[in-house]
Amino acid sequence: MIINFAGKVVVVAGGTGGLGNAVSRAFLEEDAKVVVAYRKEEEFAALKQAAGAKAAALEGFVVDVTDEAATSEFIGAVLSRYGTVDALVNTVGGYAGGVKLWELETKVFDAMLSLNLRSGYALARAVLPAMLRQKGGSIVNVAAKAAFDHGAGASAYAASKAAAVAMMDSLAADVKGTGVRVNSILPSIIDTAVNRQAMPDADFTVWPKPEEIAQVILFLCSDKAAVVHGAAVPVYGIS
Repeated sequence: MIINFAGKVVVVAGGTGGLGNAVSRAFLEEDAKVVVAYRKEEEFAALKQAAGAKAAALEGFVVDVTDEAATSEFIGAVLSRYGTVDALVNTVGGYAGGVKLWELETKVFDAMLSLNLRSGYALARAVLPAMLRQKGGSIVNVAAKAAFDHGAGASAYAASKAAAVAMMDSLAADVKGTGVRVNSILPSIIDTAVNRQAMPDADFTVWPKPEEIAQVILFLCSDKAAVVHGAAVPVYGIS
């Protein structure tokens, strides 16, 4: 299947992280103009190096996308420069687990809601007016398998991811018929350096690779997925 994003502007929030890096590079490979929101300068430098000759089509902003005002300013800057956002991918998220609900610190609960729910809320609110005006665009929010598989010790994480899926599902209903499409993806444990370090005895071979998930996201943002709207797509690997 040929997917080409030449002339398209894609925003990848968290675009320098374990999954975000792969997503950003996948869009660059398909000739998109990629604008990433990131927090760590060293990660952006690594992404630019990995992009090679495609780095000229990459731009980055240091943004806390859980901050609604900062996110609105960020999207406004992108629109001012390029006039459009054709696709928005939110890969921002965090995990906290291994603690029973009654032992969970409230600040950890709040952090899960901020990273896994508020980020998608702030980004969607910022970008949707422009997408509605242009009568087109795609939003893909990265949730998790835990949105439906609520294991022990992960109450805050599971709740935040379940809420994120529900929010995007409702948003998809809001924009039905406008030309804007909204979908979620549901990874299991992603094969990143951080997860390998956290679970050194796990079987990494069954975890989905960032590059594999990036291809699913690429498809969902493309015209090839014109009939996919309001979906929550599992990307669980082979476990």
